[in-house]
Amino acid sequence: MIKPLSLELYKIFKRPRTYISFGLVTAIALVIQLAMCSGGKEFLSFGMQGITEQFAIQGNVLNGYLVAYIILQSLLIHIPLLIALVAGDSIAGEANMGTLRLVLTKPISRSRLVIIKFTASIIYSLLLIIWLAVVALFLSLFLFGKGDMINMKSDTFILLLQDDIMWRYFCAFAFASLAMTTIVSLSLLLSAFAENSIGPIMATMAIVVVLTILSNLELPLFNLIKPYLFTTHMIGWKGFFDDPVPYKAIRNSALVLSFYTLGLLLMTIIYFNKKDIKS
Repeated sequence: MIKPLSLELYKIFKRPRTYISFGLVTAIALVIQLAMCSGGKEFLSFGMQGITEQFAIQGNVLNGYLVAYIILQSLLIHIPLLIALVAGDSIAGEANMGTLRLVLTKPISRSRLVIIKFTASIIYSLLLIIWLAVVALFLSLFLFGKGDMINMKSDTFILLLQDDIMWRYFCAFAFASLAMTTIVSLSLLLSAFAENSIGPIMATMAIVVVLTILSNLELPLFNLIKPYLFTTHMIGWKGFFDDPVPYKAIRNSALVLSFYTLGLLLMTIIYFNKKDIKS
């Protein structure tokens, strides 16, 4: 299992497109950090006008924790699209190059091959999340320092004390990693159906974008299906920055995402075992 997995990881990281995701994450994080360095205080003053009129807020408000949260809000809805660049190419890319038949001539079952490709894509996703943590959280802490974090919402604000924040970020990144496994399983399924990588990559992006729009539209019809859309539950990481933390809602979201991941992976295995690769 280790040798085929190592080979699959080598295939992923030898492609230049793999590093596009890391480059984009770095670029967007740096742009936001630069913008907050130059005009962050004015931005916060405008956003906190109603709060400062009623409360006296002191200390380092523009700190690394707040900047990291702003970056995560901007990036975590786009990272699924970046993951599709790799996961969508996993099976379809080999079919397009004609190497899929060669791979299946080796003493390895089709089910095991799917699991290996799934695991390799998960490792890639985890590395991307870890890199996001480095450039969004730790670099922001280095540039802006520490302090209490103000989580501003449409109708309220939550003050999180400095000593009560870091664990929330670790949990948020762990939940985001779980959400990305759902995207990997979706892309892998679409990749099994296709003969070139463009189709599953674009299809994954289209599905995520459409379902995200449905998850955010406040209409009676869509409110009925929202609880069943995986995109509705992918933002569950935000719950760790509430006080108190809605553990029940987070657990339910994690269960829904896990159900989608296992279901899509099982569908991929079943279809790939029946796929005709000779024609």
